[in-house]
Amino acid sequence: MEHVHLAAEEDDLYSGYNDYNPTFDSEELDNDAGFQQAVRTSHGRRPPMTAKFPGTAIGGRALGTSFGSRMPMASSMGRPMTGAVQDGAARPMTAVRAAGYSSAMTRGSTFDPLGQSKGPAPPLEGKSEDTPDEKVKILEKKVNDLIEESCLAHGHGDLQLSLDRAKEAGRKERALVRQREQSGNADHINLDLTYSVLFNLATQYANNDMYAEALNTYQVIVKNKMFSNAGRLKVNMANIHFKQKNYPKAIKLYRMALDQISNSHKEMRIKIMQNIGVVFIRMGQYSDAITSFEHIMSECPNIKTGFNLILCYYAIGDRERMKKAFQKLICVPLGIDEEDKYIPPNDDTHANLVIEAIKNDKLHQMERERKALAEKFIMTSAKLIAPAIEATFAAGFDWCVDMVKSSQYVELANDLEINKAITYLRQRDFNQAVETLKTFEKKDSRVKSAAATNLSFLYFLEKDYDQADRYADLAMTADRYNPAALINKGNTVFVKKDYEKAAEFYKEALRNDSSCTEALYNLGLTYKRLGRLEESLDCFLKLHAILRNSAQVMWQLASLFEMLEDPHQAIEWLMQLITVTPTDPQVLAKLGELYDSEGDKSQAFQYYQESFRYFPSNIDVIEWLGAYYIDTQFCEKAIQYFERATLIQPTQVKWQLMVASCYRRSGNYQKALETYKDIHRKFPENVECLRFLVRLCTDMGMKEVQDYATKLKKVEKMKEIREQRVKSAREGSARGTRREGSASSVSQPEPKHSPLLAQGRDSGHSSHGTSAKGERLSAKMRALPGSNEPYEASSQRDIDASYVDPLGAPMERPKTAAKKRNEEDEFADEELGDDLLPE
Repeated sequence: MEHVHLAAEEDDLYSGYNDYNPTFDSEELDNDAGFQQAVRTSHGRRPPMTAKFPGTAIGGRALGTSFGSRMPMASSMGRPMTGAVQDGAARPMTAVRAAGYSSAMTRGSTFDPLGQSKGPAPPLEGKSEDTPDEKVKILEKKVNDLIEESCLAHGHGDLQLSLDRAKEAGRKERALVRQREQSGNADHINLDLTYSVLFNLATQYANNDMYAEALNTYQVIVKNKMFSNAGRLKVNMANIHFKQKNYPKAIKLYRMALDQISNSHKEMRIKIMQNIGVVFIRMGQYSDAITSFEHIMSECPNIKTGFNLILCYYAIGDRERMKKAFQKLICVPLGIDEEDKYIPPNDDTHANLVIEAIKNDKLHQMERERKALAEKFIMTSAKLIAPAIEATFAAGFDWCVDMVKSSQYVELANDLEINKAITYLRQRDFNQAVETLKTFEKKDSRVKSAAATNLSFLYFLEKDYDQADRYADLAMTADRYNPAALINKGNTVFVKKDYEKAAEFYKEALRNDSSCTEALYNLGLTYKRLGRLEESLDCFLKLHAILRNSAQVMWQLASLFEMLEDPHQAIEWLMQLITVTPTDPQVLAKLGELYDSEGDKSQAFQYYQESFRYFPSNIDVIEWLGAYYIDTQFCEKAIQYFERATLIQPTQVKWQLMVASCYRRSGNYQKALETYKDIHRKFPENVECLRFLVRLCTDMGMKEVQDYATKLKKVEKMKEIREQRVKSAREGSARGTRREGSASSVSQPEPKHSPLLAQGRDSGHSSHGTSAKGERLSAKMRALPGSNEPYEASSQRDIDASYVDPLGAPMERPKTAAKKRNEEDEFADEELGDDLLPE
């Protein structure tokens, strides 16, 4: 009984259970008597009454319930009573405990049936990385990541990075193998990972042109018997030997790979045999190549093999087999669907949507590319064998056309006919070409337009602009959206100097085909002729964005900037131009001219010198270089340039006079005298030469001075008489003209002198007589400097106007040929050739 604890009146074991959050109140549970009884007591879980406790049901409350004794008493079910004390603590009612209630609620604890007040669960304990298995797994992941990075770098075009990652993967993989061996797991080495590392490394070596390293790596794979199907890699090794032009070794490896591939891999074997045939072609062993290609065409025919077979037959000159191979080529199935299936029906909306979706998908693009490649091979084969299979190339083309018409490539027959006309053009048989093209005038619109376009182009080249215009109109009528026809029409209008109308045709061609570079180029030239330089500049800048390395476009841009008085931009474009054409002498000369106009003589000399080095026959460049050396007081170096000018223009006396003047200026009087004598023998009536001979002979005290003085008098007298005659004839002509026009009140202008007469005319000679001329000459002779006086003392007026001595005054810088070409701007020279011929 000492364990029995009687509850005091003030100690209510169940006090506080009604204090709960009203959120959990549901349908007036407080007023439910049955629920309240079940909560307050264990009525619902009481054990069945037995005979041992007769008073339980009546009133044995003090012992049978929690209000009675706390002594643990076993029930009939072997379960202690609810209020029994266990381990020194009072056990609450089971029903209340299950709901999360406890007497501890009376002591201020919160309601937390789900145990959320305990906080978050502790983090999971990580695995230890110190174990050998974990280290191996980490290394394997690193190796795989490096292989993936190497492949991605190669896909992005960074070959060096891909090789570095492949090498690093190889180092990590070797460390992985050592790790396994040290841990005693050598039997569990990942062979697939080792194969991947070595194969990727060999591939990246080959991509970086490190062929020796690649072959060594492939050799490691091939010699390892643990790698299955490694013999296929001999194909890669053979490809490397092929790149190195080691053809016998390549064939050997191809055949070894072919032996190790079973017959079930038919496509792989066909590709290897095709490679073998190509190598035999490179070696010139056409018979062996024919054997490989014929086997492929009998087993699995394809377009490339058929084309290669035709090439081999053409190389050995077998006409009949060329014909048979061409027939086989046009019969090769392409394995593509007909184009009719992409034509949408009008009544099925769902089918129209599907066709619209697949009309330009990847599969249809691949089919178009395959068909275009087949047509290209067939056209090339026909053009190759047509002159060889028959007595004439025309008969050969006719045979090819007949074969093509009976095949699935019917639309190529007309293109072959046009190629026949082009072949006539290459043979300079323009009449036959025109006749062949004229046969298309009654064909369908596409072929008719192409033929008329070519005819217009032919007549334009022959400068028959009326016929060119007529056929351009015919081509436009057949196909108004043909940009080549519009360009030809614009060209015919351009040559008639109707630039505004020509610009309209070029614009229309650009609207039909925005990528038509010929139209854009000609439009820029048209604007240039019209003086609309800014619009022309826009055209050529757009064209430069399309054709980055076009020398003609860069030249036009430089020319436009020069016309816009922006020499710095012109120089920039010419600098870009010489990166494309570094040996163009005209561009280099133009750069020299621009730098000369800017006052940079050293840069101008550099580019003029380069231009002379590549083309030593440009008179303007030679003259500038000679004058440059004279200005810089290096007359000896100027001699070589004027001597070259003498070779180019032997009838021009001024170059020989320049040479003699350079000798005289440099102090080589004997050589100067010999040169003047040689000039006098070739040009005995040249006044300047005689004057310098008189001066030199006088200074050197030679006896020939009187002879040369006498000859000088005679030449001057003859010249004066000739000028008087010309003047008299001119005055007589003027009097006759005045008599004829006396009835008119308008006076006629005096006729201009011809350049030749104006060049040799001396204003002082025409107003004096012969005696006065002789006296003046004697006074001039007495006024010549002595031997101890420098030659610079001679005045410039002693020299005839047709020759300017560089010693007295610097030479005038002539216009270069490039500038003259810019001023003339010939359309036929600058226009880009239109690509009017069919593909």
